[in-house]
Amino acid sequence: MMEGQFRPGHRPMTPPFSPVLLLGLALKPLRPALLQPLFDAMLKLVRNRHPDILERMEAYGDRIVCIDPVDLPFALLLEPNPAEPRLTVRRFVDADEVHATIRGPLETLIALAEGKVDGDALFFSRQLQVEGDTEVVVALRNAIDGAGIDLIADLASALGPLATPAQRAASSVLETLSALRGGVETMRQSLIAPAMQNAAARDARLAELEAEVKALRKASRRGHA
Repeated sequence: MMEGQFRPGHRPMTPPFSPVLLLGLALKPLRPALLQPLFDAMLKLVRNRHPDILERMEAYGDRIVCIDPVDLPFALLLEPNPAEPRLTVRRFVDADEVHATIRGPLETLIALAEGKVDGDALFFSRQLQVEGDTEVVVALRNAIDGAGIDLIADLASALGPLATPAQRAASSVLETLSALRGGVETMRQSLIAPAMQNAAARDARLAELEAEVKALRKASRRGHA
């Protein structure tokens, strides 16, 4: 979770060092109200292109799900009422006002929404955290599973004749970000590698000293005997 946020009831999850984290730092000064129109448009678009998702959530329309991207300075509150769904951007979320929370890096959450990853595998590998009413989370996953969500294609479709070039441009940007992420990870590893090597060497030396002390104590006991 990014510095400055406080969400009662959350379990700590360290965001990965990535371009999304850097973007989150840039977005941190913005008020959530400035981002709200973007998410209103996204919800409207998904509602028009994938109406069956909300229809499947009808039994859970009064449940509020917190979607928490740990590498961004805000969370989203999803109210899946088919008649009047809402996706609200919030800087702070009180645990008492939500029924369930799904927490993870933005890239993981998007891949989950698009059905590109196994949610159970992510949960057991701790790349994803789920809290609260798991029944509504399972219902949401089942609703979006197989819906054919493709966020780039869905968003590009709103541009009409420009949809195809916009989709290509977005795909190119994502490829660049993926390459950048790899570069950032390589840089991170190169920066922390010396410290890790020093720590490993220190631990090895401590183990040797402990072994020497044990040997000396054993020899001393034999001498006294």
